[in-house]
Amino acid sequence: MHTDIRQDNFILNTIPAQWRPYALLMRLDRPIGTWLLFWPGAWAIAAAHGPLDGYNFFLILLFALGALLMRSAGCIINDIWDRELDKQVERTRARPLASGELRLWQAAMLLGILLFLALVILVQMNGQAIQLGFLAIALVVAYPLMKRITWWPQAFLGLTFNWGALLGTAAVTGHITLTGLLLYMAGILWTLGYDTIYAAQDVEDDALAGIKSTARLFGKNMIYWVTGFYIGVILLLFAIGVLAHAAPLYYAFFGFAGLHLAWQIGRWDSANPLSSLDIFKSNKFTGAFIFMALLFI
Repeated sequence: MHTDIRQDNFILNTIPAQWRPYALLMRLDRPIGTWLLFWPGAWAIAAAHGPLDGYNFFLILLFALGALLMRSAGCIINDIWDRELDKQVERTRARPLASGELRLWQAAMLLGILLFLALVILVQMNGQAIQLGFLAIALVVAYPLMKRITWWPQAFLGLTFNWGALLGTAAVTGHITLTGLLLYMAGILWTLGYDTIYAAQDVEDDALAGIKSTARLFGKNMIYWVTGFYIGVILLLFAIGVLAHAAPLYYAFFGFAGLHLAWQIGRWDSANPLSSLDIFKSNKFTGAFIFMALLFI
């Protein structure tokens, strides 16, 4: 059975057996989602301030913890909405709610704890950031429904997962800057690319279950659409550098990010679920290259 649950994961093999379903529900065995949620906020902090001081390192730490908590909370919300659909998709039918390993009340209890801890982190920031943080909740709750009503759930995921670019800018400057908006747009296109790659794993099962995705929408033209999204990311990052009169090192690391995106296109076999999963996971490196570039804005 094709699944992204890692049976050899250190966390799953270390924690007590009774905690394992909760760790799986939070996707602690698959940290890629936390990385992808973390990077846009880290980008914005780097771009808004330039050289990092103690306070901004503190902000990045808050964003890292917040990404872990909110990614876990988002996964629980997603699994609550999708517990019946997940039973119909090979990759997801082993998830704790779909398999019956956990009950709904147990998932809801864990969700409440995670949201409370995320709130504790959010209130350490300024008023503008707090307001944006509360607005993000609506996106997180609504996202799982999008695959039922639109062929573009990946676009809605982009709006949700890259909200940190706006929040990070506000946390540093007290308002949303043009650079923050451009980073948000670049992040949305990035997500459209990598999540189309991710969705390619499930095209056949999604069709049977009636689940919509850009992977199904684009069909055999997936590779061209993903290439277009990634070109958009590169153009927006280039514009950010030009507008900020960025140092040469910005363009060096930005170049590494562009090369990594090109490598993804060259290596990806959309007909192979393992290839799609591996290429999707590699995007943590793209995010890191962009972060390094933005340190030299």
